[in-house]
Amino acid sequence: MDETAVTTPVATARASLATAGAHLLPAAATRSLLAADEAAWARFAAHWEELSPDRYAAEQGTCRLRRYGQFALTPATGQLSHLPHLPFVQPDRTNPLYDGVDRHFEPLTDAFTADPVLRAVLALLGRLAGALDPTVTTWNAKVHPFRVVAAADGAGNPTPEGKHQDGVTLVSSLLVHRSNATGGRSTVYAPDGRELLSVTLDEPAALLVSDDRSTLHGVSPIRPLDPARTAHRDVLVTTLIPQIRSARSRAAGPPAGR
Repeated sequence: MDETAVTTPVATARASLATAGAHLLPAAATRSLLAADEAAWARFAAHWEELSPDRYAAEQGTCRLRRYGQFALTPATGQLSHLPHLPFVQPDRTNPLYDGVDRHFEPLTDAFTADPVLRAVLALLGRLAGALDPTVTTWNAKVHPFRVVAAADGAGNPTPEGKHQDGVTLVSSLLVHRSNATGGRSTVYAPDGRELLSVTLDEPAALLVSDDRSTLHGVSPIRPLDPARTAHRDVLVTTLIPQIRSARSRAAGPPAGR
């Protein structure tokens, strides 16, 4: 399908990514694109009850649970292959806390990797990422289900590293669930610090995407609405980076960022 032929949520998102560097897909639009009804979303959200502690975030004073895995995604055919589990490492000069550090996280569960909602999310992101680099035939998708927890008397910091890049092409944040939480405002910045888009993801399935090559991003801390109870924020962060380019584009060299 030609994503630019008609005005659709996907076409609008692709145009915003290509011109502004960021876009918010409202929850209703995302749910429709994923074909996820209430029962399917509840099954998907239940995977966040099976995350493991993030010891690296704990060293920075943040209670964060997560898992990690990666896939090879070919949008033209819909092929999705779960890749072997490896440590997670970000390129130098992207994330100030973890530049070049191998971080070891528990792998994604089999049930999570097989969930139709996850597979629909990855397919959607492949369609969006094509607006940023149409020469890519296969993407490497790194998948991070996160839960950030704020104690009754404190705050939980989704991005203890502050404003940062991930060293990828497309970065996305899909809200899965929030409980008793205020804050957690997501902001995408230009390299000079200007805010390009700032929004609180407060409805499950709201999806924020940005061009990581030319922007930075960060999320403000969450705090409990009811100080007598803990708060948590569940998101799926997924990044895409080229794995295979077309033969013609390889001969010409990779395209420059925006």
